This record gives sequence, structure tokens and C-alpha cells, in this order.
Amino acid sequence: MLGEIIGIILAVIVAVLLYYFVKSVAALVINAILGIVVLFLIDLFNLMALFGRPDIPIDIITVLISAIGGVIGVVIVVVLHLLGVPL
Repeated sequence: MLGEIIGIILAVIVAVLLYYFVKSVAALVINAILGIVVLFLIDLFNLMALFGRPDIPIDIITVLISAIGGVIGVVIVVVLHLLGVPL
């Protein structure tokens, strides 16, 4: 009897932990996809020309910063590009 109760309690705890883990991972994935899409749109619409700068080069470093940082990562890449810092 006590074993079944402990098993049910452990199952509920594991289910709650998995729910919060999957919920946070989904938010990170959505943020990463949005970051890469925003970086692509900045280059597609040639928005850097408004500031007199060439397009941001899409390479492994800029994509990784945009994927890890999401939209904030894209803002960092744009600011660094405007300041002339090569990535």
C-alpha cells in the first residue's frame, strides 16, 4: 500500500518536472527561430543600407548568436555591425 502511494507521488513529481522542462524548451526554440527569421528579414529587405552599412554577413557566428540569443541576439549583432565590429 505504501509503495503504491510513493510510486504515484513520484510519478506526479516527474510529470510536473517534465511539463516545466518542455515548456521552457519550447519557449527557447520559438525565440531561436524568431531570431534567425529576423536576421534573415533584415538582410532580405536591405535594412542596413538605411544606416549606410553593407548587409550583415550570414555566417556561422551570426546565426549562432541569433539562434542562442533570439531577438536580443539579433539586436546585439546589428549593434556590433553598426559599430564596425567584425564577427
